Amino acid sequence: MTASPTAPSAAARLDRLPIARFHLVTLVAVSFAYFFEFADINTFAVTAPRLLKLWGVTIDQIAYVTSTSFVGMFLGSIGAGALADRAGRKPALTFTVVFFGVFSLASVFSWDVVSLGVFRFLTSAGLAAMTVVAVIYISEIFPAARRGKYQAYAIAIGICGTPATNLIASFVVPLSDWSWRLVYLWGALGLLFVFFLRHIKESPKWLENRGEHERADAVLREIEQSVAAEKGPLPEPAAEPATPHRTAQDPSGDADPEAGAPWWRVLLRRRVLLPTLLLCVLWVTQTVGFFGYSSWAPTLLAKQGFSVENSIFYVALTTIGAPLGCLLAAAVTDRFERKWCLAVFGTVIGVCGLLYGLTFDPVLIVVFGFLVNLVERGYTALAYAYSPELFDTRTRSLGTGISYGVGRLSNAAGPLIIAALYTGSGYASVFVFIAAMWIVGAIAVALFGPRTRQRRVTPTPSPTPAAT
Repeated sequence: MTASPTAPSAAARLDRLPIARFHLVTLVAVSFAYFFEFADINTFAVTAPRLLKLWGVTIDQIAYVTSTSFVGMFLGSIGAGALADRAGRKPALTFTVVFFGVFSLASVFSWDVVSLGVFRFLTSAGLAAMTVVAVIYISEIFPAARRGKYQAYAIAIGICGTPATNLIASFVVPLSDWSWRLVYLWGALGLLFVFFLRHIKESPKWLENRGEHERADAVLREIEQSVAAEKGPLPEPAAEPATPHRTAQDPSGDADPEAGAPWWRVLLRRRVLLPTLLLCVLWVTQTVGFFGYSSWAPTLLAKQGFSVENSIFYVALTTIGAPLGCLLAAAVTDRFERKWCLAVFGTVIGVCGLLYGLTFDPVLIVVFGFLVNLVERGYTALAYAYSPELFDTRTRSLGTGISYGVGRLSNAAGPLIIAALYTGSGYASVFVFIAAMWIVGAIAVALFGPRTRQRRVTPTPSPTPAAT
């Protein structure tokens, strides 16, 4: 069935809706998935010290498990794009959450470091896959004028999973020789996401893009009736004449010589390749910059003469800024152009991170570290909102998945570079490198990033990145 020539698009119908209970329930469901993603991503880090004694695990083996986890994230991100396009956004979100929950549960029963490494590899693949699908889902469900804010709210809630895991681990890991397994059981609670399924709707934009206009209309009617019952009569959406030749294979209305083409041919199109390359730069610099800072800061401080207890305590104080950073992003993301917010945030992180590395005063370490965490989490929330906006519905999963996956894969090399810099050039060179990564990302977005604020997320091909 083709769309009526005068029928408003799914984007027009969704964008005119006020925020209602439907949106808030969707936010809670996605935030729940994010919460256990952030909770589960740190479970190996907080149990590894215990395994050093119980299983005689070596530092090299810990590095192996950590590195393979990032490879898993890369593969999961790529797979998520294909799954979300073929099966739908809702089934993909459900499958990826269940996938990482099942393998986190399997980690409870691991018998040696190899089995745990395999389970963590698969868990990490599910974690990254879920993130890719979740950012796409929010971008397609929430109104264009507010989707950035609610993307940031979801991250702000979800990021609380990290301190929650650390707190739980601090109590349960020392209890006995087996109690470290409870940390992985905690991560597996993401499986409870299935109880939200009846409240989650399939993306009408995905259905419309596939030519399933009747199903898209049915979902839209359910959403509109729910919102109208709560908020009263809804404003009329702007009618958008459909191109006469619009089909499921070519929702934009133009002849598409590569409809049904393999993903790599689609990726090589200019309108897909350029934003994907831009986002690869964004996510590589973000990943190396963030994990380089968060993973090495306690160790490097200890190497500079601070006690281990003090170095960990200082870093713990700085992480208080993380949830506040998401709220900062929520305050600015829909008021200002997202590309400029990313450029400013990236620059501030680079400067504060450099100052953090060049000072040895405990107060200034905490202050600059707090600012790094504050602005970095805001940057990440902005990037989650910005990434899917650079693509049309047909290529959104492909471009977002590849760029996010490449970013995660880059962290397999990041620690090696930082270790080599520290050994060869000293403490300060590490923070110069990390600051440079953030500045490079900021410059790339400023020069080549398209404007996207309140851009309607439709099947129509999006512009290629250009200086604006």
